[in-house]
This record gives sequence, structure tokens and C-alpha cells, in this order.
Amino acid sequence: MSRETYADADIRRILTSVKSIALVGASSNPARPSYIVMKYLIGRGYRLLPINPGLAGQTLLGATVYASLAEAPGPIDMVEIFRASEYAGGLVDEALKLDPPPSVIWMQLGVEDAAAAERARARGVEVVMNRCPKIEWGRLSGEIGWHGVNSRLISSRKSVAGAGFQRLSIVGAPTPRGAGDKV
Repeated sequence: MSRETYADADIRRILTSVKSIALVGASSNPARPSYIVMKYLIGRGYRLLPINPGLAGQTLLGATVYASLAEAPGPIDMVEIFRASEYAGGLVDEALKLDPPPSVIWMQLGVEDAAAAERARARGVEVVMNRCPKIEWGRLSGEIGWHGVNSRLISSRKSVAGAGFQRLSIVGAPTPRGAGDKV
């Protein structure tokens, strides 16, 4: 794995500027990381477009699943790749054929392809590799702290399951639609 680093300000800018995300490798299995990330990002106000040829035409978390990036309605601000690194290059090339191309290509934890990233950057597309937008959102918002989930609540009262929760926003930046709303 490469050791590319990304400034918190750049990650924050990406997460607050994108509105629509095509998640390539979406799963209908609630135990799979792609399902968990998709559900989390929908809860933060993003418009998610699940991409999975095996589930095409079905509905996943309220969104229609598409067989390919080319079939998904645009514009797509960010393409998130939830596939093995060996498939990343082809998916990046597919994303670059979109009109307009996405402003960001994000490769999930463990997914990297330096040559594909270079092709995308040459076309003016920002690339993040080996990172998870759910983890980054949680880290930058304070939802995930050194001790796990940070509720920003200190209390001696016993918590009541199902009593609700709060959503935090990314610190120091405007939040995407829906983030910060109480449920």
C-alpha cells in the first residue's frame, strides 16, 4: 500500500462539496461494509447511486441500483470504489468517460491504483485512495473519537436504548444536506 497522505482540510472540503455519490460495489447484505457506508452517507444527506450489475433494477436503501456508472443518472460528484484494487483502474477509466466526469474518485480502504489515480488527476479529477468517507466524516465531525463513538454528552444518567441520537457535522465547515438534522 502507498502512503499517500491527505490534509484534513482537503477531506473536509471534498465531503462538504459533493452531493451525489455513485457507490461501485454496493451490497444488499446489511453486514457488508459497502451497505453500512451507503446507509451512513444517506443519513448524512448525500444522494447515493448504488452500482452493482448483480442487483441492477432492484432498490437498495430507497435507491435504484444501476449495473454500471454509465447507466446511473448524472451528474455524479463522486465515485466511490468498493471493489478490489485490481478492478480500480477499469472503474476509474469508466468514471472518466462520464459527461461530466466526477470531481472526485474515492477508493475505499485497501483499494489503491496509482496509475489510475494519475490518469484521473491528469483530467483534473481529485483522487483519494485507501480511505473510507464514513470513517473520515466520523473522525472530522467528532462522532468517532479516540474512545469510540463520541456523543458529546456527559451524564451520570443511564442511557435508554432507542431514545434517539444526535448527528454531528464536520467541524468548521458547512454540512451537506440533512447532516445535523435530528431524527
